[in-house]
Amino acid sequence: MRLDFLSVLGVIIAFTAILGGNVLEGGHLDSLLNGPAIVIVLGGTVGAILLQTPVSVFMHALRLAGRVFVPPRIQPRDTIKKFVRWSNTARREGLLGLEEVAERSPDPLIRKGMQLLVDGNEPETIREILDVEVEIQEQFDMQAARVYEAMGGYSPTIGIIGAVMGLIHVMQNLADPSLLGEGIATAFVATIYGVGLANLFLLPFASKLKTLTMEKTQFQEMVVEGVVSIAEGENPRNIETKLQGFLN
Repeated sequence: MRLDFLSVLGVIIAFTAILGGNVLEGGHLDSLLNGPAIVIVLGGTVGAILLQTPVSVFMHALRLAGRVFVPPRIQPRDTIKKFVRWSNTARREGLLGLEEVAERSPDPLIRKGMQLLVDGNEPETIREILDVEVEIQEQFDMQAARVYEAMGGYSPTIGIIGAVMGLIHVMQNLADPSLLGEGIATAFVATIYGVGLANLFLLPFASKLKTLTMEKTQFQEMVVEGVVSIAEGENPRNIETKLQGFLN
């Protein structure tokens, strides 16, 4: 696992630009802190997404959040070398020579594919089984990414609701000037929270998770092609050339 430097840098730059710009304009950082606005925006956004999303998808979205900063390590070049080596093993010892790979590989898709090979399944059957698994996993990961995308859509709207509530509070207390400042602050800060949360975190989270999902799916498609190529008895050099096409 490795830290995604660009994701961390992006968060730092975003915070620095917004808070620094506020200070340069003569504002105070404590003016951006407002408890009621935080409750309205966060509570409303989370409540809306819980109403929309199945429990399994929501929990999967929470598990995937860490991938934005620590993405899973995918090593396609090393995997291609392994497939060439496994292909040579299969040509020398037969498919049963891959039984150890089927049992010990850390990648579940490779384990499953190799087990299907060892069990003597036809190449087309292997492709069909593995393609279904890849497709279902991709759909599940994309649903998780859409959770953050949907939250990015709700958040600004909830911020506007918070702003309207703050203005209502202001209108109800026009006779008491001491209460006007708090209501106006809640109104504007709630809008900032809603728009900022969506555009600085939630929507970028969704886009990054979609990108990582596409990279993972492409790697898995390469794995499927490698397993099927071994099942078809292709020449190791041809397998290497074919799989290298996925690197582009």
